[in-house]
Amino acid sequence: MKKNFSRLLMSWHLHDNKREMPWKGEKDPYRIWLSEVILQQTRVEQGWHYYTRFIENYPTIRELAAAPDQEVFKCWEGLGYYNRCRNLLSTARTIAFQQNGEFPVQYEDILALKGVGPYTAAAIASFAYNQPYAVVDGNVFRVLARFFNIGTAIDSTAGKQEFSALANEVLDRKQPAFFNQAIMDFGATVCKPVAPLCASCPLRSECAAYHNGTVNQLPVKEKTLNRKHRWFYYFLFEYEGKWLVQQRSAKDIWQGLFEFYLLETEAAMKWDQASVSQWLGEQMGIRKATLVSVSPVSVQQLTHQQIKGQFIHVQLLSIPASLKTQQWLRPAEVAGLAFPKFITQFLNGR
Repeated sequence: MKKNFSRLLMSWHLHDNKREMPWKGEKDPYRIWLSEVILQQTRVEQGWHYYTRFIENYPTIRELAAAPDQEVFKCWEGLGYYNRCRNLLSTARTIAFQQNGEFPVQYEDILALKGVGPYTAAAIASFAYNQPYAVVDGNVFRVLARFFNIGTAIDSTAGKQEFSALANEVLDRKQPAFFNQAIMDFGATVCKPVAPLCASCPLRSECAAYHNGTVNQLPVKEKTLNRKHRWFYYFLFEYEGKWLVQQRSAKDIWQGLFEFYLLETEAAMKWDQASVSQWLGEQMGIRKATLVSVSPVSVQQLTHQQIKGQFIHVQLLSIPASLKTQQWLRPAEVAGLAFPKFITQFLNGR
């Protein structure tokens, strides 16, 4: 399974990955480092502009090191988290003035630079020097959690260790730069946080989460409990008089209770015939289904968080592969299950 994961992923990257970014394929460690610092806590679309500006103003690390602080801060203006910019200048000056302008080559030496963590060090070591270090960022966590159906929290100590070990295990050690770019791009464009393109995913045939119907439940985060506002969109999938139900097993609210198919998002989404059809087609390959209804927004205030959401009733003409392992029950059977108040209020009001 692990060998197939790497093979399928790299085949996708070679033949189908069309994602363009100015730093892709870059071998200059200075430019790789600069792009990684800029992209920390920054969307690629925003970071792209800043990266281009920095390269135009400071094409080498010596020129960045020699620039006045306020000039560099002005160039950084709008990116926020100014400590990143301070670390950027400090590291540039260390390399320019203490290391003769030569960027470190070994992973441990790169990691020792101010403001450089394991992810950035692995990115520089693999992309610049083709050394076998796996990058582990949010995209990588998500792809691995879903493909291997891993429920360990990615923000826990155990989770970080488990996913880091797995990433290094599946890494193509002969082509680490190629592999690292592949898995990051795959997470950004196919295995997306919300509405991943499961229907057209080249890894779908062996994706454990897809076959277990847990794609939208992964990856798991311990800090989910600390969220103040959460959006729950429940899809009421109906087929031949039966409903899809599943039991909440994660260490989260309502553990052990039953629910319908859940899509949780960080912000509100608009659901109508077009958006529902698009989501069903892209994620599940469902091309023919009837949108019966979309409920008004429901709200439930818990002790430490607020739950908002809607119920989307969809009549299916067939059960897609990703949902065949789920429980499909008749209304009388569903009525005997224990649901959270958020759901029972909806059911009682139908």
